[in-house]
Amino acid sequence: MANLSSGVFRLGVGIMLVNADKKVFVGSRIDQTHEKENNMTSKAWQMPQGGIDSEENIEAALWREMQEEIGCSKGEIIAESKQWYSYDLPVDLKERLWGGRFQGQKQKWFLIKFLGDEKDINLDTHYPEFSSWQWIDYRELVDIIVPFKKEVYEKIIDEFSWYFE
Repeated sequence: MANLSSGVFRLGVGIMLVNADKKVFVGSRIDQTHEKENNMTSKAWQMPQGGIDSEENIEAALWREMQEEIGCSKGEIIAESKQWYSYDLPVDLKERLWGGRFQGQKQKWFLIKFLGDEKDINLDTHYPEFSSWQWIDYRELVDIIVPFKKEVYEKIIDEFSWYFE
């Protein structure tokens, strides 16, 4: 069983979901946009992720989050990150999320091979988080992610890059 926090960080899982063409799933968050470096507003894209509930183990959280965010959990674990990765939330989000109890998240990441069909992906879930989705080349991830998660994404890409070679 997981403890909901690790000090000031909320424990969570992240999912690098890849299709048969080794493209990575990203969803555009319903509740966020971000400012790009050229001052243009852009959608906030991210890979599926979420918290670990106190009564569940990491793998159970992984499959639950996948189901909650993309409407299916048809996948197979290829790899698990060797370490936990953390990021700090921007001040404005820190005050709004999780009752202000956490400064960010500490996540265990998984590389998952998607075993479903595109028709299995359904963003109209009980608590929808994404307004749209797409498959992208893994090298594009850092360019479209919200700025405060870039460093974590760079590390995840580096750790799982062997799969894309």
